[in-house]
Amino acid sequence: MSASSANDSPRVTAAQPAFDGVDLHALAGRLGTPLYAYSATAIRQRIAGLQTALAGLDATICYAVKANSNLAILGLMADAGLGADIVSAGELKRALAAGIPAARIVFSGVGKTDDEIDAALEAGIARFNVESLDELHAIERVAGTRSATANAAVRINPDVDALTHAKISTGRAENKFGVSIAEARRWFAERAQLRHVRLDGLHVHIGSQILDLDPFRLALHRVAAFWRELVQAGHPLASIDVGGGLGVRYRAGQDQPIDAGDYAAVVREALAGFDGRLLLEPGRYLVAEAGVLLTRVLRIKEGTERRFLVLDAAMNDLLRPSLYDAWHDIVPVSPEPRPPATYDVVGPVCETGDTFARGRELPECAPGDLLAIQGAGAYGASMASTYNSRPLVAEVLLDEGRYAVIRRRQTYEEMVAGEQPAQDWQAP
Repeated sequence: MSASSANDSPRVTAAQPAFDGVDLHALAGRLGTPLYAYSATAIRQRIAGLQTALAGLDATICYAVKANSNLAILGLMADAGLGADIVSAGELKRALAAGIPAARIVFSGVGKTDDEIDAALEAGIARFNVESLDELHAIERVAGTRSATANAAVRINPDVDALTHAKISTGRAENKFGVSIAEARRWFAERAQLRHVRLDGLHVHIGSQILDLDPFRLALHRVAAFWRELVQAGHPLASIDVGGGLGVRYRAGQDQPIDAGDYAAVVREALAGFDGRLLLEPGRYLVAEAGVLLTRVLRIKEGTERRFLVLDAAMNDLLRPSLYDAWHDIVPVSPEPRPPATYDVVGPVCETGDTFARGRELPECAPGDLLAIQGAGAYGASMASTYNSRPLVAEVLLDEGRYAVIRRRQTYEEMVAGEQPAQDWQAP
């Protein structure tokens, strides 16, 4: 795979039923299905490509933990020298446990609690990305109780259409994220009143799965204009966080991801002359194409109007198709040539929304066949649930012909471990 290209990521094919040198039939036979499998090689290559594209810049890549928060995946990020972009105290604990230094962690998100702010201050994170005036006051208050100073960046909402799905667009005026440039201007004008917050950064993130450079270019030029305005007004900046959002190939032959070098060129051009640190928050871009969800065909159901391919994986294992109507390529892991057939690919959960694909043409399938749902390394396991009392599936990391279980398959006993009969009744 090219060091800088997002278009050469590994793919499972019927003719090549292996992933990172591991035979997927043998893997599924040993560990069962459904099963998430991630390629360590693919993740390392994607990281290296982005690092190469950013060479010469004072830039820190902070992996967006929400994309895939498994400790082993975070360990790969730590080994490569990456930081972390977190949105909860739980993600903070995961990042630290995986060896990511607090000095390379930034805390984003619109709903940080006082306890989460306090935990982040205690850990010594690099900075907070602040989403509202109320949050700014909360950080000031909590930092004051510690006699500490919190580094903070204001997340500006540039009102830019990211040309992506409405549910993952975050940079429009109607979205819940960030504040207007006009409001951010007032924050800086009044920042001398802050005794425990050092407001010296800007942050922008316009959405996810972006496949066009123009939204990035427009957003960053608006950020750059504001940065220059702030400097002229006597407000120097220590950092500009350009967010994440780089898209990946979910649909072969249709999705054309942005080359890392082309993206870096837009950042360089828009922020030329900035002498502070640049922060980036890729998540999906680093891990999505490095993961597959292995699943077996349970049965073929012949409906009056549709033909259903029923899998042992379900919406609780991979929510993206149900939540976003997202496309994931699905391939049989079999070298045998078969005639084509058209299916609605569904899971066993009792919801009509438990559908991975509609009217999808695949090689004819039979019960017991092994399939690979591609592009499942991001927002797959991290969004999974135990809906319908289905235990969480196992995850494995593959690395040049070997594998390691990085989350064992949840047992029924583990799934209900925190539950108990209503016996210890108490008055509030």
